[in-house]
Amino acid sequence: MTLWHVFFYLLLGFLSGSVPWSWLLGRLKGVDIQSEGSGNAGATNLMRVCGTGYGIAGLFLDAVKGALPVFAAANGLLNIPPASDLVIALVAICAVLGHVYTPWLGFKGGKGVATALGVLLVLSPLSVATAVGVFVLILLLTRYVSLSSICAAVCMIPAVFLFDPGKVPVQAVMSLVAFLIIIRHRPNIRRLLRGEESRFSFHTKQVSD
Repeated sequence: MTLWHVFFYLLLGFLSGSVPWSWLLGRLKGVDIQSEGSGNAGATNLMRVCGTGYGIAGLFLDAVKGALPVFAAANGLLNIPPASDLVIALVAICAVLGHVYTPWLGFKGGKGVATALGVLLVLSPLSVATAVGVFVLILLLTRYVSLSSICAAVCMIPAVFLFDPGKVPVQAVMSLVAFLIIIRHRPNIRRLLRGEESRFSFHTKQVSD
């Protein structure tokens, strides 16, 4: 694999991750989700502003845009050989960064949870399954999407060391992505500490991300 191949995969990861699907779905309904709700360009705010159906669609598309470039790098694309574990890990990071800092929206994207889910599902399915289980459990107990996301991110770190021993690039990227998700939730953490965070409800559009 040449340096140009590596650059291609990294660029593919960033560009795929940068597609603001949740924002685009909002625009299809005539809504700018960066101007309503929390102002976040992710699937949770899309759900808040446009409803559950739109939110689920945004979640799915944001996850797919993360999974596709990582899968392509791992398996080869357009006669380009498969990438090494290190390059695959870097592609994963680029995809999440593309979502969080999408150039199409002034480098103000979503929190990265859905895209990270897609990325990490390719890298370490068992770790993601564990994180999803924690997310659902915390959500059912507290109805805080933000707290559920943070707890899921935290649990991914020991999970990847348990399920993928010796895979240093995978362990590193999952730890980095988990840290990035937590950092992106700083405003939510402050609201949680103040008791001002909104709770999730299946019956209304009031969702906190």
